[in-house]
Amino acid sequence: MAWLNRLSNLIGRRDLNPEIDEELQFHVDARIRDNVVAGMSEEEARRDALQRFGSRAGLREQTRDANVVVTLETMTQDLAFAARSLRKRPAFTAVALLTLAVGIGANASIFTIVQGVLLRPLAFAESDRVHVVAYGSTTGPYWLFPGMADTHYLGFRKADRLFESLASFAHAPRTLTGAGDAIRVFGAQVTTDFFRVLRVNPIAGRSFADDDDQPGRDRIALVGHELWRTRFGSSLDLVNKSITLDGVPHTVVGILPAGFAYPPDAQVWTPIEIRSLPNLTLTRPVIGRLRPEIRQTQAQAELDTFVRRLQVGDEERRTWKAQVIPLKYAVAADARQSLLIFAGAVTLVLLIACANVSNLFLMRALSRQQEIATRMALGASRARVVRQLLTESTLLALAGGVAGAFVAVLALPAMLAMVPAGALPRATEIHMDVWSLVFTVGLSLVIGLVVGLAPALQATRGELSGAMKHRWEVGTVRVRRLRHTLVVAEVALAMVLVTGAGLLVRSLVNLWAVNPGFRPEQVVTMTVNLPEARYPSAADLHGFHDRLLASLAMLPDVTDVGSINWQPFGNLLMQGDIQFEGVQQLPKDYNVTKASISPDYFQTMGIRLAAGRDFDARDDTNAPGVAIVSESVARLAWPNEVALGKRLSLETDPGPNDWLTVVAVVDDIRQNSLKQPVVPTVYRPYRQTSRPFFINHASFVVRTAGDPPSVVPALRGALQGVDNDQAPQSTMLLQDAIAGSIAEPRFYTRLLAILSTLALFLAAIGIYGVLASAVTERRREIGIRVALGADQSTVVRMVLGHSMRLAVAGLAIGGAGAVALTGLLKTLLFEVTPTDAATFLGSAAVLLGVALLAGLLPARRATTVDPLVVLRSL
Repeated sequence: MAWLNRLSNLIGRRDLNPEIDEELQFHVDARIRDNVVAGMSEEEARRDALQRFGSRAGLREQTRDANVVVTLETMTQDLAFAARSLRKRPAFTAVALLTLAVGIGANASIFTIVQGVLLRPLAFAESDRVHVVAYGSTTGPYWLFPGMADTHYLGFRKADRLFESLASFAHAPRTLTGAGDAIRVFGAQVTTDFFRVLRVNPIAGRSFADDDDQPGRDRIALVGHELWRTRFGSSLDLVNKSITLDGVPHTVVGILPAGFAYPPDAQVWTPIEIRSLPNLTLTRPVIGRLRPEIRQTQAQAELDTFVRRLQVGDEERRTWKAQVIPLKYAVAADARQSLLIFAGAVTLVLLIACANVSNLFLMRALSRQQEIATRMALGASRARVVRQLLTESTLLALAGGVAGAFVAVLALPAMLAMVPAGALPRATEIHMDVWSLVFTVGLSLVIGLVVGLAPALQATRGELSGAMKHRWEVGTVRVRRLRHTLVVAEVALAMVLVTGAGLLVRSLVNLWAVNPGFRPEQVVTMTVNLPEARYPSAADLHGFHDRLLASLAMLPDVTDVGSINWQPFGNLLMQGDIQFEGVQQLPKDYNVTKASISPDYFQTMGIRLAAGRDFDARDDTNAPGVAIVSESVARLAWPNEVALGKRLSLETDPGPNDWLTVVAVVDDIRQNSLKQPVVPTVYRPYRQTSRPFFINHASFVVRTAGDPPSVVPALRGALQGVDNDQAPQSTMLLQDAIAGSIAEPRFYTRLLAILSTLALFLAAIGIYGVLASAVTERRREIGIRVALGADQSTVVRMVLGHSMRLAVAGLAIGGAGAVALTGLLKTLLFEVTPTDAATFLGSAAVLLGVALLAGLLPARRATTVDPLVVLRSL
């Protein structure tokens, strides 16, 4: 029936103290009787019994703690007492709450991003079974787009027994016409198994059937929900109706559900048949759905075996890497390392905040020594007092967690707004959810125990008599050492963050200083993809280029006009091998960018012509083939000769008419990024380019004397005037394109700079708190020194010297930690090493300056100590 009594205690909240006292008195009386029987006097017997059982209040407390129901009651009392105690010290509570809110809020924000990008399942049925199947050379350009060659994909699909289905796809931007103004939409060509692998079904119509990839049946399309809503008014009548993609009619057979857009941002899907062609090898992404009983390791072993059997050279195979990885990880591959780095950075900020708050609790606990000693003298056990102090720290941490959740709610949109477009996959899926709140609450509970445990143990340690005499006399060497250790840890952690931010800042400065090889100011670009159905031959494409260039040249404020098939900083280029007449030995795998340009392109871009002449109207299909090479090509092929008049070919096996005469040499440029080296390039006139796929993608560049953004509508108007069914893939200022290429490094630098600033601020608070406490503890010492003749400068040097010693110790430890950890930033750095001495010294100087500033106010307070007041108190 004991459980009924406990339940009645919980419901009726019956006072158990009389019963406990009665039980204790019974045991005391029994001990007295035994002592009297043993020969003691009654007074001695009573004294011995009371000493043996100790304080009645303490025994009552222990007995109550053993009762689960009463323990719940005392926990409620502890919470109420903790809340009153925190309210009585609003300054302490506010500082600690703000510190924890910043640390917890930053971690909650990053966790939400990591959870949305790396942890949340993809929006497919059983998405954990969908994997990317890929292989490629880790040293070559093809690993940038992991996948499988068409022939190998067909062979692997035929031999495979572990996947339910396999599919391949390719990005295929399209021009949509017949639904309002012509627009460029993201599209994908997919094998018919694609939606079966992802288990995505249309909300209207049907998916692709097995034979929909056959010629004559492949002019069909699936339309994404967003495109269906914005361009077709959400009308179900679209199913079985025709739309025009790149000038070719396609029948819409289905509409896909809202939220589905894979490959990322795709809006329309068309079927493709993968065939093995003898003279053409294309590498495309491949995805597959594993059978329920098959593990990833088994599929990896199967792919490894398949790759080992491929008919390629042993040397080539050694550079290959085969992988079967979850699609979720593949989607976030580019962001994974950066997210983990910044998750580590915010963890360091949280550790600094914890050390700071722990120091505050330690100083506060020491100031309550008389209160704690009195409670223990009245019978409270050490465990009971520690529990009370931990209740306070946990309550404060939970309040900090609530505030941190609000900080995360406000900070998350601002943080996502800072992220460059396209840099963060699955960005639309990032939002605060239940798991974010669970993480915040769990983190707060852990922090409450972490920041409160050491102060609670220190506050309940030592002689009670000393604590009862004077509260500051218990500032033992051990306690001071703990406080100093916490401050040193704060400085060390801040040193790691500040050094990392300094390295990124130097890297960004180095990037901005790179000369791209051209003058991007006042240049606007417009990129166009011309469909084969409308422009099937090179002559058709030449005519389009001629008409659009002439139209652009007539626009107001336009001073120069040019075109190129792949514009600098457009993220794409066309590379291939090259043959030099009379040059036998070339570096292995040497490739050049093959550019087709218009006359005046170099003048428009501001690329310096080092020697020779520019292309002109005479360089057409009827004239001998000519080329212009960049300086790196000329140095490699003809290091001690004049390049003008030399001959080269862009064909693998050149015939008599495939040789081009070099008529000029121009400066090298950066093609895709300021971080990448210059790209060797061979330019030829677009009028002499006979293969349509070389020039059906073209970027038109104009230099304007006016405001560049105001030219953009005129560019679109000129395009519509030449061909109203074409839409530009993009229009942009060339300066914006360059800025976009370093948008990610700039974002990483800004984010780490914000975190390091928080770390500096928290470290400054920690140093100030310790020094202020030290000045209070050493008032007598300072007063005696002043009375013996010490001047104010001596006192200031004493306090600031204390600050500098703590800072130097933290810098030594933090410097070693930075050396070990900044190597993680290596992939984010440009022309600066992770152990750059100047950055380390600069970071140390910044932290020393912060420590100096943090010590000025305590030093000033120390100079105001009145020696007479101190001497009277002795």
